[in-house]
Formats: sequence, C-alpha cells, structure tokens
Amino acid sequence: MLKELNHVIDYIEDHLTDDLTLEIISKYAGVSDYHFRKIFFYLSGLTLSEYIKNRKLSEANKDLLHGEKVTDVALKYGYQSMDGFTRAFKKWSGFLPSDVIKKGLSKTFPKLSFVIIVKGGISMEFRIVDKSAFNLVGVSKRVPMQFEGVNNEIVKLAESITDEQKAEMHALQNIEPYEIVNASYDADANFLKEEGDLTHLIGVLTTENQVSDLLEKVPVEAGTWAVFPNEGAFPSMLQETMAKIYSEWLPTSHYEVINAPAFSFTKMDKHKKDFAYSEVWIPVRRGR
Repeated sequence: MLKELNHVIDYIEDHLTDDLTLEIISKYAGVSDYHFRKIFFYLSGLTLSEYIKNRKLSEANKDLLHGEKVTDVALKYGYQSMDGFTRAFKKWSGFLPSDVIKKGLSKTFPKLSFVIIVKGGISMEFRIVDKSAFNLVGVSKRVPMQFEGVNNEIVKLAESITDEQKAEMHALQNIEPYEIVNASYDADANFLKEEGDLTHLIGVLTTENQVSDLLEKVPVEAGTWAVFPNEGAFPSMLQETMAKIYSEWLPTSHYEVINAPAFSFTKMDKHKKDFAYSEVWIPVRRGR
C-alpha cells in the first residue's frame, strides 16, 4: 500500500497543472475513491483536496518568484480568474501574489512522502470473515462526508427511525453481526468539493429479500471483511481504532480495501458511563 500511495503522490506531482480527477488518482492506489480519501486523511492529516490545493499554491509561489505573471500563473494552476487565484493564495499564504513579486515573500508546502514508523510494537486485534451475498436493510440518507467528530446528520437520521421500522429491521436480521449497524457507501467522486456527500444507512444484515416500503434494501456481493473489535471510552476509542486501521494496519497488512460497504456497530455498557464495545468491519481482499 505504501508503494501505491507514493505512486499517487508522484502522479499528482506530475499533473499539478492538469485537471486532476479522483477516479484516476484512486486507480493508482488500487482502492475505491472513498476509502482512498480515508487512508490519505488518516496518514497525512489532510484531505486530498487540501493537499493538492496546497501543492498547487506552493508551486505557484515558486513560479511567481521566478518572474512569471500573476495572470499566467493563475491560469496555469486551474483558476478561472485572477481574483479567484488571489483570494485563494492570500487565504493560504497570508499575503498577496503581488507581494511575492514585489517583496520576495514566500511560503512553501513540500511534496509528501509516506513512510511507516514502527512505534511500541502494539498489535491490533482483528479477524477475517468471509460472507456470502447479503442485503443491508434499513433507513438511509445522504450526509456530509466527515472523518472526525460527531456527524449531526447521522444523529438526526438515527432519531428519525420509527418503532415500526425498528420492528421490521429486528425481524429481518438473521446473519452476523446480529446488531444494528452503521454503513457508509456511494461517496461523491468530486473530491475538489470541500465537503462531499455519501449515503449512510442505519440497519441490519439479512439474507431475506422481501422488504417493505418502510426500509431501503442494498444488495451486497459475497466478500471478505476485516473485523476490528474495540472496547473503551466512547466515541474516542472507536475513532482511534478507525484511525489506526487506515493509518497503520492497512498500509502494512497483506490486505487491500475494496469498493463495498464498510460498517460498524456499538453496544453501550449499561453499567459504565460512556463505555462501549464496538466492531469496525472493513471490506478487503488479499493483496496482489
């Protein structure tokens, strides 16, 4: 995975003045758009769009220092107007493009290089589960893509579920995990938007095909999932586990994440405040 990620960085570097698309970029990493963005975010601390914007503006700064005109540089890096470029550059650097030319001011953002530093030797507990084809059945909506913190739209979705919907979900539930899950899929491919959307479903796994109009049914092909159990303070332990999966386990494992729904469930401890057992299910295949 590290080799593929650094290949992606090289590709971005060679095409900073082109119209970069996530579909092309993610192919170099061999994973889906959404999962690639998560891996990139947890490894770098930046969204992919932020990284590309920073690199473009850093190279623009260098070109301005070398005497290129502001209008030429703006067009070179994909800005439709000089005003748009000037606003973006000032927000990024704290000074105007003209200040680079007149005063020699400069700000840089270097190219990333991904490496794994082994610290502490702490292993992650996981198991590999092969599943036959099944359906995700539940209530869903498009929500903003968000890798950290509480997603208020998902909270609203959970609060909207009726007793009738809950009863049908429990009646349909017949395969592992026998819990209410949170699943995410169908992320926007336009990564240049500051915030894309994805579909979030709260529901159950079932082999049943007959579902009422109260619920949505999402067919899932047979596949393999890596399952990561975790227990501790909620939601911090779940978020920490998610970050470690994408920043530590995936880059060093023999598995690749694939384009299928990832899901998780959480069981709150009745006797301990803000304490929970959770599992994160990530769709994977053996690396080639």
